[in-house]
Order: sequence, then structure tokens, then C-alpha cells
Amino acid sequence: MKYLSLILLCSLTYQFSAQDLYDKNTVQTVEVFFAQANWDALLDNLAQTTEDYLLADSVRINGIVFDSVGVKYKGNSSYNPNNNKNPLHINLDWVNSNQDYQGYTSLKLQNLYSDPSMIREVLSYAILENYMDCPKSNFANVYINGTLRGLYSSAESIDDRFNTNHYYDQEGSFFKCNPIGGAGPFGGTSPDLKYLGTDSTLYANGYELKSTYGWTNLIDMINTLNNNFSTIEDKLDLDRAIWMLAFNNVLVNLDSYSGSFRQNYYLYKDLNNRFIPTVWDLNMSFNAFPGGTGSGSGGPTLDPMSNSNSNNHPLIKKILADPLYNRMYMAHIRTMLQEMFASNWYITQANALRNTIDASVQADPFKFYTYTQYQNSLTTAVTGGGGPGGGNSIPGIQTLMNGRVTYFSTNQNYTLVAPTITSYGASNPTPAFNETFFITSAVTNETAVYLGYRTSHELRFTRIPMFDDGGHGDGGAGDHTYGASVTANGPIFEYYIYADNANAGLFSPQRAEHEFHSLDLNIPAPTVGQVQINEAMSDNDLTHDDPYGESNDWVELHNTTSDALDLSGLYLSDDATLPLKWVIPSNTVILPNDYLIIWTDNDTLQTTGLHTNFKLGASGDYVRLSNGITILDQVTLPALLTDESYARCPESGVVFDYAAPTFDAMNNCFAGTEPISFEPILYPNPASDMVNLKLTQQAHIEVMDMNGREVFTEGNAIGLVQLTTSAWTNGLYIVVIRDNQGETHCLKLIKQ
Repeated sequence: MKYLSLILLCSLTYQFSAQDLYDKNTVQTVEVFFAQANWDALLDNLAQTTEDYLLADSVRINGIVFDSVGVKYKGNSSYNPNNNKNPLHINLDWVNSNQDYQGYTSLKLQNLYSDPSMIREVLSYAILENYMDCPKSNFANVYINGTLRGLYSSAESIDDRFNTNHYYDQEGSFFKCNPIGGAGPFGGTSPDLKYLGTDSTLYANGYELKSTYGWTNLIDMINTLNNNFSTIEDKLDLDRAIWMLAFNNVLVNLDSYSGSFRQNYYLYKDLNNRFIPTVWDLNMSFNAFPGGTGSGSGGPTLDPMSNSNSNNHPLIKKILADPLYNRMYMAHIRTMLQEMFASNWYITQANALRNTIDASVQADPFKFYTYTQYQNSLTTAVTGGGGPGGGNSIPGIQTLMNGRVTYFSTNQNYTLVAPTITSYGASNPTPAFNETFFITSAVTNETAVYLGYRTSHELRFTRIPMFDDGGHGDGGAGDHTYGASVTANGPIFEYYIYADNANAGLFSPQRAEHEFHSLDLNIPAPTVGQVQINEAMSDNDLTHDDPYGESNDWVELHNTTSDALDLSGLYLSDDATLPLKWVIPSNTVILPNDYLIIWTDNDTLQTTGLHTNFKLGASGDYVRLSNGITILDQVTLPALLTDESYARCPESGVVFDYAAPTFDAMNNCFAGTEPISFEPILYPNPASDMVNLKLTQQAHIEVMDMNGREVFTEGNAIGLVQLTTSAWTNGLYIVVIRDNQGETHCLKLIKQ
């Protein structure tokens, strides 16, 4: 059987002395060097024509030099050819594809236009990162040809690397939701998620396609939002969408979907076939944007129900019209307002940022506001900001948010009383793999309680009702203790509780789904022979890319047992004298009879998948798996050709041989053969009611659950085979396809 791979989120320590590019406690130094003395005019010309990059001789980031780098001006209202300090996009790998700084290939630098506080963007992201995935952000002093241009804010680019780090791959449909050519009150198509029909050209001016395909997927989601909203959670990560709307409202961030232009966010279709929104461009947060909401102005009294009846904001209108989602939205607003603003957490963060940048602000020769205005910017409004129309008043951040806290304290939707979750837990806090147990929660002032859970970090949460009926591990019926039966049929178990009544709702933890409770599964470590080095490739070109789209070397481990095994803390090494060279991160579980790919690419900065701190040599190498004392398995690799693997033949035997690669699958032990050309295609995956299997050759199909039970079989199938999955239990299934040549193909299928 194949396995559901665990995508690991781990805090990694940089292996070099360079400072963290997005450390909020330091101001980065970015130096750009152009050969042309008229570089500014050249950049202006490109910004107003082709929007292409100008080649810089070099760029130096914190002393590290990069040769031949692309640089261009960016921005809409923040760009002006008369500015001495314009926003910059620096592309390190524009010419040299292997150039990056700590894995980052792009720098997005904002010129702090329309922000006398100079901290709006960085402070806003510092708040948002507590509630949803968002770019990292801090500050940089920028020099061009040796002359200081001033202080900039720097925000992590939302690109393939960002999507892979946060959403676990980069193959999905990907859109930047900003009007092509810039937004404006007289513009055409807006990325407002209104349904315009099936023709993609009707959307092309409002959404910028960043992937090679995706219009059909985007239009399908928009159609569902507008015309079949009851199934929207299958198309859109609604919790993150609700967090985005709550954030925009609380911070009066109106240069956003919640404002008149309905823009400044990204959409990425993830492994669960749902679009995920990511917030972008926060330099006009805290009511610095003069465009209003589209149906009114902002300010301290911005109603949380703003745009609830706006046909130009279908995402807001549909969510706020649904009683359950409306209460979830208000729960998120309460959490954010209480944690960040009523507590004055944001003031502490704001002052820390101001201390970091104070000297740089004073030294900035081209700042848009005086140093005195900067010093008073937390409490004093400044007239003359940018944006459409100009001349608007930009409020002091603290004054604005004090007003928000006061306003919400009497707002009729905010003051509704939510349930109280007094306790929660599991009937077995350390369940074994495949063990069924109960999650329970004691609640007061409730009418309904829900459990959200998942058994792999890359999966969406499944939300199910909990019961106070005495039959779900909940004690006696009607005692306000609720329970739900679940099974630990994955490598991890993460969950949250949501309690609801007719007026308001409450999450536990309150930052769910971004944060969650978790259980430590009781999964044993392997002994000798239980996990084997099954296959290795030291010169990968075409067989399979890692989650970041790179053709890297890999080692495949195989669980030879019918039990899940915990590999956390084991070691993989390519040097017998350094057996502890790379430690397998915590929460790494290999499921029964499964395979696990480890990328031997010397790239520990990559966080999706497992990436070692060494590479294999194509001329021959050595691989050892151990617990630090006992060798669990080892193999000496011979010289290998490009895309040739070295594998156990037969699988689970003692002999290795040259083989055609069978990445993440049973070994193909015919030396010298070409890679398998028969590639079955399974879609959609995850599946709900039905899944399609496309076969280009006649084959036998068998589908098994994780307990080895057969749930479907068909012989001599070919072409398009449709499997009805509506009655199957949610979880992981293995689809085994055997073709007429005797070759076996194993595919993972997630039923949800």
C-alpha cells in the first residue's frame, strides 16, 4: 500500500551567518548598482510601457553580492515618475536562475507612500500572521549607485515558493486579484468575485493568471459562490476568507476586497481543490485609503456588517447572509479586537518597530512626511495623503484603534453573548494509529457544538456535529458535555471546537482554524528491518520534481510492516564517519506498508517535504539510516546514470540492482528498462461523491482502505472509469492498478 505523506512544518535554523531577510528587529541593507547613469529615466520608461525589468549590474543584500539582477518600479498610486523614491521589485534570478537569498528570489519593496507612521504595512502583517498565512514583512534601507534612496518596507513575495511553503505545492491554479493596469473608480472589471458567465475573457482584466492554467477552476468557484453557495466550502477555504474579511474590517483596511475596489488579494487552489485567499498590499491599512468601502466610508465606526447588502461584494454578502458563517465572522472579529487592540498588543509592537527604524527614518532623504509627523503619527492625523483624489486625512493609528475598541463595545452585533467552552479533551490523549476514540467538550449557553479535525496537516478540516446524547463518550444526555467519535487514521490528529447559539459563536482555540489543538499519537519507532532504504536516485532530471519544482536527488524509505512507525529523531547520513548528519524532524510518520521520500538536496530552508543537509554523488555514494546508535539500514550506491535508480530487487529483499525509477511506489526491478509509460490519472483528488480514473491500457483495479479492506474492484478496465465514493468513509484509500504487463501502480485517494 502507498502512504499519505506527512508534510512537515518545522522551524529551521539557517546554516549561515547572514541575517534573516525578514527579521523585524533589524533594518536590511539593499544596494543596487546600475551601469547607466540615467537609470531612473530608464525605469520610468519601462514602468509606463512594457513593465519589464532593467538589468542591474549587481545587487548587494546585507553584504552578499548577486550579479545581473532584474529591477523595476512597481505600484499603482504609490508610483509616480516625479518621485525620488518609488516602489521596487528586485528579481534575483531574472538572469541567473540559481540566485537566491535564503531561498527568496524576489524582493518587493514599498516606498511608504501615504503612511506618515512608516509602519502600517509591517504592523498589519505582524497582526495578520496570528490568524492566517501571510507574507513576512520588515524594513530595508535602499541605496542605488551608492546613494541612499530611503527607508522601504519589504514584504515577502506571494509566489510559487510562498505557495509551497504554506499550501504544500505549486501546481495549483494561481491568481493575483488586482485589475490589470491598476484599479480605479472608472475602471472596468474588478476582482470582486461576481459571476460573469463561463467565458474567461470576461474575467481577464480583473484577475491576473499566475499559473499556466486555471480559468475554468476560478470561474467554477465564482459560480459556486454566487449560485450554489451551500457547497462553497468544497471550492473555497471559507475560514481563511472569513479571517480576511474580519481583518479588513477591524483594521479598516479598505484598499482590499472589503473596499470600493475589491482587490489586493491572491487566490491559490491547494491540494484539497479549494482556493485559498492570501492578503496582499497593506501600506494603506488603518484607514489610510480614501476610497471607502464602496457603500460608505471607513473610520472608527466602520460597521462589521458593512457591504452585507452590496451586490459588488458577493463574498461579503453571501457570508454575512448565512447565520452560521455570520456568527463565525463575528467570533473572529471579537478574537482579533480583544487580542490585538483592546489589550494594546499592537501598541507594544508598533513602538518596537518604531525603535528599530527611527534612525533610518531620520536619515531618509526622500520620505513623504516630516520626521515630526512620523513621531506624532500614532495619535495625530495628517492631511495630504495619497490615493484616489489625494488630500485625504490619514488618522493616527492609536487614535483610530482606540475609537474602534470604543465603537465595538456598544455595537449590537459585537456585544451578543457567545457560548462558553469550559473544557475539552480526548478519551485517549495518546491514541494508537487507526484507534477510534472520542473528543469531548463541556459547553454552556450553547445550542450546537461542532468538531473540526484532520489527520494530516495538508488536509482540510472536516467539521462534524458533536452530540450531548450520552452515546458519544459525553457522559449523560443533556449535561452540556458533547462528544464525537473519530479515528486516528493518519500520521497526526489536529482539531478544534466551535460552539454556537442563536446569537454568537466561539472557537477553541480562538484562532482556529489557523491554530488548533493536537494529540500525540502513540506510534512506535522502528526496529531493524521494519523500515528499509528501498530506492535511491543520485542524478534526477525527469523522474519527479520536489514540491518546489526542482529535480533533486532522493531516497525512498519503505515501511515493511502493517503498523504505522514514527521516524522522528532518526538519522540519515551519506557519511559513515558522521552518522548523525541529518535528523529526521519530529512528527514524521510512515504509514503501514508505505513509502516515504526524502529529498537529498542540501536545502534545509525548504519546509514542505523532507530535505536533507547533504546531496548524493552520481559517481557513487553511501546512505545510512540509524537511531544514532543502531544502524537500521544502509546501502552503498554505485555510479548511476541520469534518471537511473538503485533499488531493492525484489522489494524487501537484501539485493539491490539498477532499476527504472518507481518514485513513491513498489519497485520495478527490470534493470535497464525505460521508465513506465503507463501512467493512470486519478481526479478529482480529494474526492467527495465520485472520482474518475483514466486508463490508457487495459488494467485490473482494486481499491482498499487503510485497514486493507477492499471497497472496489473491476477487471479488464480501460478508458474512463468512474467510481462512486459517496458511501465511503472519509479518509485515505489506496488504488492499485495492475496492467497487462504485470506492472503495478499504486495511487493515493483521499475521500472527504
